[in-house]
Amino acid sequence: MDIESTLLEKGKDLSVKTAIHVRRLFERFGYDEVFGRSAVMNVVDLKQSGASKLLSNLVQKDIIEPVSGYGKGKYKFKK
Repeated sequence: MDIESTLLEKGKDLSVKTAIHVRRLFERFGYDEVFGRSAVMNVVDLKQSGASKLLSNLVQKDIIEPVSGYGKGKYKFKK
């Protein structure tokens, strides 16, 4: 499954801006790379609170998932 079909299926109520952020994050990290808040801040140019809100929103929408073994607050895209 690619990110576009994931967005169509799970991200119906995401804003256009959030969908753009998701695409940019996916282009950078894909399915296999693990990322955290600071990486999100760099890739989509958000402040700390905005990056945290984006991550929690994407976890709730089941687009990304928390990953253990890399420290607290690390995520990757769900396949």
